Amino acid sequence: MRKLLLVVLFIAVTMVTYAGGYRVSVQGQRAIAMGHTGVAVVNSAELVFFNPAGLVYLENKLNVSVGVSGIFTDVIFQNEELGISSETDNSVGTPLNIYASYQVTDWMSVGLGVYTPYGSEVSWPTDWAGSQLVNNIDLASIYIQPVLSFKLSDHFSIGGGPIFVTGSVNFNRNATRTTTDLEGNRSNITVDDSGVTNWGWSVGAMVNLTEDLHLGFNYRSEIILESEDGTATFANFPNSPGAPPNETTGFNAELPLPAELSVGISYTYKKWLFAFDYNRQFWDVYESLDITFENGAPSSVNPRNYKNSSAYRFGLQYQATEKIALRAGYYHDETPVQPGFFAPETPRNDSDGFTGGVSFAVTSKLAIDASFFYLRFEEIDASYDFGSGSTGAQESFGGTYKSSVFAPGLGLTYKM
Repeated sequence: MRKLLLVVLFIAVTMVTYAGGYRVSVQGQRAIAMGHTGVAVVNSAELVFFNPAGLVYLENKLNVSVGVSGIFTDVIFQNEELGISSETDNSVGTPLNIYASYQVTDWMSVGLGVYTPYGSEVSWPTDWAGSQLVNNIDLASIYIQPVLSFKLSDHFSIGGGPIFVTGSVNFNRNATRTTTDLEGNRSNITVDDSGVTNWGWSVGAMVNLTEDLHLGFNYRSEIILESEDGTATFANFPNSPGAPPNETTGFNAELPLPAELSVGISYTYKKWLFAFDYNRQFWDVYESLDITFENGAPSSVNPRNYKNSSAYRFGLQYQATEKIALRAGYYHDETPVQPGFFAPETPRNDSDGFTGGVSFAVTSKLAIDASFFYLRFEEIDASYDFGSGSTGAQESFGGTYKSSVFAPGLGLTYKM
């Protein structure tokens, strides 16, 4: 019982994790196509997410960007020494993002964004070799962010605003590798919660060194999600001393969505636009996931010991014709997971992303934005060394993980 729940129970979003930790990078179709750069790029309402300070430099009074991506993922696990292997079910996520900005005066704009920057969804076969860590996890969150943008001069602006987050989770794992009821059904726990909310904030700045050269800065605060009204359901436990009762009880847990700092530069040369972003994620706040059960069962302490990590993003755009803009990009994303803490609910390592896309101006006001990215994770031999064995003793679970993600996306940009 001491380590009854061994994996992340509460994060936030609707797709397989494919960025640092449970960070997810699909916050705009034009940005995705350019390697997810955007801190210093002034081209759409996607700036609500990337750098609200830039909204005041958009040429049109009203700007709206809407997008959706299809996320196709594959994770393979194998342990040749033990002769075991498994593969996640091919899941498809469809994250949405919606951004809008309106120029109130020539020195102030307002904006609103709805997006999903954190989370994980993984579905392993039931009772697989690592089922004592996770069978499946399905998390969802929505960030809602109103912003203000102020032009202090033609060369400098600031922006930012509050962030409201709401999330939900459903998670299932087996109790141990061997525990069953009298009929041989594996003992398992399902955790469920929804409507968990909290607030954070963001602030940004933009410097226009010349008409073609821009510098950007954006910071999003840490947000702590606290689950206080969720339910934990214990099923198929044997009716024996020391075993928990087969019942539904409450639990309390919290998980940080870490602070994040981005700086970027963009340069326009004739028909070309070049962009580079550096992103720092302050994961060291995620030291452990501790869970308290309301039925009096001992608390679960699950070390994570994440480290801060960085992402390096490069983007390119070419205005091929008056109506067609071509984009491409590359980014390298570091994992925050340290050796010995690799749990299969976030099966990822350092990764390289390759992106591309196109915009087609249907009219002077409306454009169709298409994007794709392919993300290749470095193959890794890794383990989680803080699991609980059948006797309650600490044990390790590990092997080789191979992961990849492909995601096509489609969006609309409207301006007037």
